[in-house]
Amino acid sequence: MGIYRLFFLLFMLSSASFAQRPTREGASDLPVQKDSLEKPPITAYKIFTISGDTTYVDTSLTIQKDYRFNYLRKDFFELLPFANVGQTYNRLGYNFKDEELLPEFGARARHFNFMEASDILYYEVPTPLTELYFKTVPEQGQTLDAFFTISTSPRLNFSLAYKGLRSLGKYQNVLTSTGNFRSTINYNTLNERYYLKAHFVSQDLLNQENGGLNEFALEQYVNKEPEFEDRSLLEVKFENAENVLFGKRFFLNQEYIILPGEDTSIALEHLLDFSDKKYIFRQTSPVGFFGESLRNSELNDESKLRHIRNILGLSYRNASLGRLAVKGGASYYNYGYNSVLVLEDDIVANRLIGENYSAGVEYANAFGPISLYGDAMVNVIGDFSGHYFTAGIDYRLNLQNLLNIEINSNERAPNFNFLLNQSDYLNYNWQPDMSNVGTRVLSVKLISPQLVDVEGAVTQVNNYSYFSRNEAGFVKPFQYDGALSYFKLKAHREFHYGRFALDNTVMYQTVAEGGDVFNVPDLVTRNSLYYRDHWFDKALYVQTGFTLKYFTSYEMDAYDPVLAEFFVQNEVEYGGYPVVDFFFNGKVQQTRIFFKLENVNSLLTGNNNFSAPDHPYRDFIVRFGLVWNFFL
Repeated sequence: MGIYRLFFLLFMLSSASFAQRPTREGASDLPVQKDSLEKPPITAYKIFTISGDTTYVDTSLTIQKDYRFNYLRKDFFELLPFANVGQTYNRLGYNFKDEELLPEFGARARHFNFMEASDILYYEVPTPLTELYFKTVPEQGQTLDAFFTISTSPRLNFSLAYKGLRSLGKYQNVLTSTGNFRSTINYNTLNERYYLKAHFVSQDLLNQENGGLNEFALEQYVNKEPEFEDRSLLEVKFENAENVLFGKRFFLNQEYIILPGEDTSIALEHLLDFSDKKYIFRQTSPVGFFGESLRNSELNDESKLRHIRNILGLSYRNASLGRLAVKGGASYYNYGYNSVLVLEDDIVANRLIGENYSAGVEYANAFGPISLYGDAMVNVIGDFSGHYFTAGIDYRLNLQNLLNIEINSNERAPNFNFLLNQSDYLNYNWQPDMSNVGTRVLSVKLISPQLVDVEGAVTQVNNYSYFSRNEAGFVKPFQYDGALSYFKLKAHREFHYGRFALDNTVMYQTVAEGGDVFNVPDLVTRNSLYYRDHWFDKALYVQTGFTLKYFTSYEMDAYDPVLAEFFVQNEVEYGGYPVVDFFFNGKVQQTRIFFKLENVNSLLTGNNNFSAPDHPYRDFIVRFGLVWNFFL
């Protein structure tokens, strides 16, 4: 009920003195009527990232907005969703850029909707602003995202938001129930010498797990037997398990300018990240699918991580020399379980706990159309060694064309669940000695909307860490003893002809070395052909058409519900199927309305495709929703 109360509260706050605002329609939209009232321009509603980038609220309706109208609120071109909303996603492509110094928490398959510090935005608005997001789900439920922000003065802004989901799903035991609460503060003093950005988030992401279809159901699904078009009739491997990821974080980023000046300044900077995460796998009784168990009932695997990170820096800014900062970091980590586990032939510890200290430097400067930037840190004291280094150059060819070249190097320990794992299933207990993972990425990006947007990356990974089945058939952690070599090239271009448009994204990938432990499709493509126009004397802006997505077949990673991780399998290829969606979207003032027929081609061909081994892809479904902005 908390979701509905918050949704209703924000609706009432927004409706109290509702007024519509003018919007920019984007380069591809047709002209619209102007509002004759004196109101703040849309560019006055500013959005800030923690890295310092600034944008503003955009209420236009573009094809990119259609791609981002989903549970993640992101374009998931490189992801493949499972059957129910809120379940995990398989990967069609990877980005190995990494600026972490310590291991990350495990259960990575539960993290797609987990909001990290870099995902939180901060605001500055001339009047209160509300955004309401709603979208239907496959069965019994909905997803809502309600957001409200207000600036009590030009120097102080608060925001409050909650995203909630509940969806029963079409298959047995795949219910999802998630919540993401976040609140932010953005503040600076009148003399503009002190700046503060802070947020608090609380998240819980629950998924019921069924292990996928059993052997008989797989045959019925692959053969497209008509009586099993009711997916609830297909039998699954088990119906008594669930996993859930909890997280709470307080984040603070502040800066005090010790020596102000127009050309030269010196500032003290501080970052605090206090995070708690907890992952639980529950099952009322064990199944032989995962091997022997320590209990006959009420299995409960629970891991926790507390990570407190402080970074203190001193920065020097000069109009000619740029910005130079030196910084030092202190991290406390406490990962593990409640007790030591004593087995017949092994003892598994219950804690990895300690402190790490690091030092680093940052630099940035601009010379006409050229901008340089760099950031590096290294662990100097503590149990975990590691470093990261990022350096890049932006070259502004002209107002519409930008070239970026960047290198990133990282070395750190594998994630915590590679280093230590306890479970009521005997085969899921380990504490191996693992080497640091070293990654090096060279990326080039060209942003040129009138020509083509292109980004390519060459990646090399030493000691690549992954999960796979051992000779006995159980999932275990492994490291590749060679150098994984991965190349990715992605291009995007949209063409316009009158009221019609064709939007194209194509990605090519190849694995030169390490193809036995790292699987990706060679080709992924998405193409949208659509019509757009103003109807009813420009009162309604319409966008309608078809989107085709296709990827070549490959040895798709399998999913393990005990760990909430994907693992490598090289037995069966999946994919090689098209997915066609029909959409009809509209915009009335500040409201964007979305109507979609997902996987419409399956009405003609049927559906026996997969998102992961034993896990079916989504069937045809009719979905709709809206995004509504209120400006008070």
